[in-house]
Amino acid sequence: MNRKEVFQDIEKTLGKVPAFFKLVPDRSLELEWNLFKTLQLEESPIPNKYKELIGVAVAAVTRCKYCSFFHTEVAKLFGASDAEIEDAVHYAKSSAGWSTYLNGMQMDYDQFCKELLASIEYIKKSQK
Repeated sequence: MNRKEVFQDIEKTLGKVPAFFKLVPDRSLELEWNLFKTLQLEESPIPNKYKELIGVAVAAVTRCKYCSFFHTEVAKLFGASDAEIEDAVHYAKSSAGWSTYLNGMQMDYDQFCKELLASIEYIKKSQK
């Protein structure tokens, strides 16, 4: 598709052509639009609401205000509640914090893996 055709498809899908798509060069516009539609709008093994909650968490960690606004609003579009959005952000904060701590303390990776797998086995056995 040429640029005009891609823009027509974007407008048909989104009601307008957002300015960020106008920044994409001709050579990759169709590819980027198709990827956007596939990842952001179509169903996949992960339901859209949960994909967007993942996006909210990633945006929080990367501190991208564009991504944070986008994924929060689209998560709401797909049915996420304010409590679910807050939980995703809190989970991201916890994960990022532990990552910082474990890497900063240079914990032995093999020990970490061994202990985690042992804990998972313990939990599995206790659930039976």
